[in-house]
Amino acid sequence: MRYARPKNAEELKATIRSVLLAGLMLPVLRRLGLRAFSMASDSYSSGTHSAAFVTCPNDTVAKELARGIVEKKLAACVNIIPQITSVYVCDRDIECVGMIKTRSSTIPALAEYVRSKHPYEVAEVISLPIDQGNPPYLKWIGDIVPE
Repeated sequence: MRYARPKNAEELKATIRSVLLAGLMLPVLRRLGLRAFSMASDSYSSGTHSAAFVTCPNDTVAKELARGIVEKKLAACVNIIPQITSVYVCDRDIECVGMIKTRSSTIPALAEYVRSKHPYEVAEVISLPIDQGNPPYLKWIGDIVPE
């Protein structure tokens, strides 16, 4: 991972503002998402599926990981979000992130696969349970990813 220290006080302030803004937006976006996708039927049990996130150093690595994850049926879909800025303690890096939709029960195997293929010594693999969503989409995830 590359780390770049802020060159001056203004750059540090801009970085801090970005981190604070992102942190403040998260609860709002979650509420909006739950409202927008509150169509879940009684047949879906909250937490059956998860969205996992994996940061990668570049688009090439992200695409290779995504292809392997989907081919091995560890996930139904991987969205690659390019050019995110990751901010660490006084450091930052340009990366991309894979947003992975899968069964919650598959997360340990997914994490193991990512650790075995990822170039970072400590690969980020985090997941959040899907509370609600579009029933046909959630069914599709379940149809693609075996239990």
